[in-house]
Amino acid sequence: MENYSFLNWALLLGSFGVLILIGWLSSRVVKDSDETGFLVAGRSLGPFVGAGTIVATGFSGWGFMGSPGVAYEFGSVEVLGNFFFAPAMVIAVLYFAHFLRRRADELGSCTIPEYVSQVHGGGQKLERLVKGVAAVITIVLLLVFLTSQIKAVGLLGASWLGITLTESALLMISVIILYTMLGGLAAVAWTDTLMVAGMGIGALVMMVQIFTDISLTDMIDRLNAIDPELLNPTTSDPYGDSKGSVFLVLPYAFLFTAVLPYMAVRFLAFKPTVKMHHVAIWVAPMGCLLSLVPIVGMYVRVAHPELAEADQAMPVYLAKFLHPALAGIITLFILFAMKSTANSLLHTVSSAASHDLRTALFPNSKASGARILWINRIWVAILGFVGFLMMLYAPPFMLSWLGILGSGTLLAVMIGPVFISSFWQGNGYGALAAMFTGLVTSGSFLLFTDVGWVEGPLYGCLASTVMYVAVSKITQSAPSGAVARSY
Repeated sequence: MENYSFLNWALLLGSFGVLILIGWLSSRVVKDSDETGFLVAGRSLGPFVGAGTIVATGFSGWGFMGSPGVAYEFGSVEVLGNFFFAPAMVIAVLYFAHFLRRRADELGSCTIPEYVSQVHGGGQKLERLVKGVAAVITIVLLLVFLTSQIKAVGLLGASWLGITLTESALLMISVIILYTMLGGLAAVAWTDTLMVAGMGIGALVMMVQIFTDISLTDMIDRLNAIDPELLNPTTSDPYGDSKGSVFLVLPYAFLFTAVLPYMAVRFLAFKPTVKMHHVAIWVAPMGCLLSLVPIVGMYVRVAHPELAEADQAMPVYLAKFLHPALAGIITLFILFAMKSTANSLLHTVSSAASHDLRTALFPNSKASGARILWINRIWVAILGFVGFLMMLYAPPFMLSWLGILGSGTLLAVMIGPVFISSFWQGNGYGALAAMFTGLVTSGSFLLFTDVGWVEGPLYGCLASTVMYVAVSKITQSAPSGAVARSY
């Protein structure tokens, strides 16, 4: 075992070296005179790298650690729900990405909070208020999500390396902080592309191992013997009480890709010449392959139905069913998966603090390009360690649930100002009302009720949309109809 422990450490340290090297190389995109280099990679992403970072971020920690746990607990409903993310991402890329990129480029927006403030206008004071509120809510909710990602990567790293959760989480977040500080979004996107290749290989290897060990019909028979609800559920738990609630994952996942700041900012970073159907061609196969990962949870349920915690499904699989050397390589790929979301979240919250909040509070700041870049980088370090401390003191939680609390609630916050505004233009007051309504509605459903994980945020989206339109109409100075926008 000591030899395999040495191999695990060698794999980890080697990957750290590669990630830091990529961060250093991508730092050339970050020019002292131009903050867009850090915030949107100098608008330099091509189709393959853009697709890689979108899929890696969307399918990462929850997909490889949280999702198998949900499948272990609830069965095939999670496999179906997870699959919807691939077509949803393709739809978002084909039918929304071009509009958002073009409009943001016209306005000069480098972040989603900045885009929201600029697209709604209303004068400098109102724009600053909208940007500041959007930035603060983004920071708070994505720190919640980041907490789940740090715990996920810490749990897996601890079992893999034979160290404590605290040591593992601190080691992982420190490296993520380092390469994100160096290269900003360019480092995030390039490392994500490397990571998604490893994630795809890992998913393929796991499927080959599972279905050479047990046939699909045998797996179905044994799951039925454990609990018929695992394959033929009468509800869509944890997504909702109705059997059809799982199909709500498709619109949820579309909005997840199109609206959430840490996902949508990638659309702002594409080269102006990129054709979005070229991006979609890469997104589709990547997403479909990674959609298979929850099957691991059902396989472990057949072999070890007595697990005390469902979130242990993936660590148990790696420890029990793969050769230690192969398990080490696959674990590295899964760590890649979790890092790809963690670095995206960290870049987005640091951008919200260092750019959006700073310019909202100090619009006339005359800081130089070099000084602003260091402000960007310092906030990466600060918020990375804040997320680590939040992980240490957070109460017990299911990884996927905490991720949805952060991302789903932020989705409800942003749907009106980002998505509805693309075909019906409200104003700054409507945007503020929508953000607060989405925050309270989705957060309340997820924290204080037993409503499904997808239903709560979608109820928040509905309430936020209604408030966005209603308040915009009430507060507009002169009657105006809907503003048609073409994608």
